[in-house]
Amino acid sequence: MSPAEEEKSLPLPERWPRASKFALSACAAAVAELVTFPLDLTKTRLQVQGEAAVPRSGAAAGQAVPYRGMLRTAAGIVQEEGLRKLWQGAAPAIYRHIVYSGVRMVAYEHLRDSVLGRSEDESFPFWKAVVGGMFAGAIGQFFASPTDLVKVQMQMEGKRKLEGKPLRFRGVHHAFMKILSEGGIRGLWAGWVPNVQRAALVNMGDLTTYDSVKHFLLLNTPLVDNSVTHSAASCCSGLVAAVLGTPADVVKTRIMNQPRDKQGRGLLYKSSMDCLIQTVQGEGFMSLYKGFIPTWMRMAPWSLVFWLTYEQIRRICGVSSF
Repeated sequence: MSPAEEEKSLPLPERWPRASKFALSACAAAVAELVTFPLDLTKTRLQVQGEAAVPRSGAAAGQAVPYRGMLRTAAGIVQEEGLRKLWQGAAPAIYRHIVYSGVRMVAYEHLRDSVLGRSEDESFPFWKAVVGGMFAGAIGQFFASPTDLVKVQMQMEGKRKLEGKPLRFRGVHHAFMKILSEGGIRGLWAGWVPNVQRAALVNMGDLTTYDSVKHFLLLNTPLVDNSVTHSAASCCSGLVAAVLGTPADVVKTRIMNQPRDKQGRGLLYKSSMDCLIQTVQGEGFMSLYKGFIPTWMRMAPWSLVFWLTYEQIRRICGVSSF
């Protein structure tokens, strides 16, 4: 058998390992996103509620926005906008995770196995896991930033309707085209800096914690590489990711949702640092953790569903465990 024929006879995961891992992680992320999306919507609404910069800009002067917690916000969305609105913006969110999760997972494994390298005992040092997680998250989020922008803005459409404001978008395609026509290519990457910063922190928590905890348990406890180990590692990763990523997520959400002029420049915040300073000065340090509970409650089941699905899909398809 010739080398070409031998290569064609190999299973797809061995012929195209990175493409296969990209597809598998995208499928697992899509499942996790659909299951936990209502919590993401609730978190986004909480993060933009009570913005101190809004009345100062004159954009919504005189409008008092009552503070509501996670459960009341979710119940209010259902009562005021309908049950289906809990999944408003789910389509671009899934598009985002197909790109984001696919790129970050492939990038992390490549960094771990080929660039940074494992130790002689096949362990991956913690500092290398931190570096790999941050770089993989940043790269994945940069490519997925336009879809994240559309997701955030579509999640706020129901609130705009209740406030008597005209809706900005008719659907995902219209949102992309409108943002592109108003701000150009740069407009699609509005808020990409805090977005990438957040992704680096979240993945330092998610990828680094999952990989480190999983292999620590395998090396130092009687646990084997199964769903119990995957569940324990994913629970830890979800909590750490929420603690590290929530402040950057608040800044990212506000920058992406702010009104813009004809040149695509934000009317409320000049930069992510300006948004951070205004938020802390106007609302206090703990405002950076607005939406933390739904963020954590979403990240915990998201991580659990994603990692369990991803590990099982890899096993079924004949790909080695993460």
